[in-house]
Amino acid sequence: MSWPVSTQPQALVVSSDDDADWSSGICDCCDDGKQCCFAFWCCPCFACKTTKDFGHCLCLPLLDVFGCIRPITMSTRVSVRHRYGIRGSLCVDCLCSTFCLSCVWCQMSREMKKRKIPTVLSDIIGY
Repeated sequence: MSWPVSTQPQALVVSSDDDADWSSGICDCCDDGKQCCFAFWCCPCFACKTTKDFGHCLCLPLLDVFGCIRPITMSTRVSVRHRYGIRGSLCVDCLCSTFCLSCVWCQMSREMKKRKIPTVLSDIIGY
């Protein structure tokens, strides 16, 4: 027996007019020395940890290894921006994700730490 879906999951946007920008810049990696070192020396491991903390599949960033354009990093950055209501553009996300890989992952991790918003999974309609 299948149950019809009565409502669609909605995006979680937690923001105010004051928080419309990233809490730290793309080059503020050294604000958190431990994160900076981890991302610099083992960016794939750091990206996987950050992705898991965000609520996505742990191994998803490993797919970025297959090209010079980083679609997973870019889409995760876009997702973080949308979840937290951060203004920006797809063009900037693409440029940052392509040329500043470890810095992008550090920035996303710092943003999640600052916001301290738990991952919200969609509710499943009960029986």
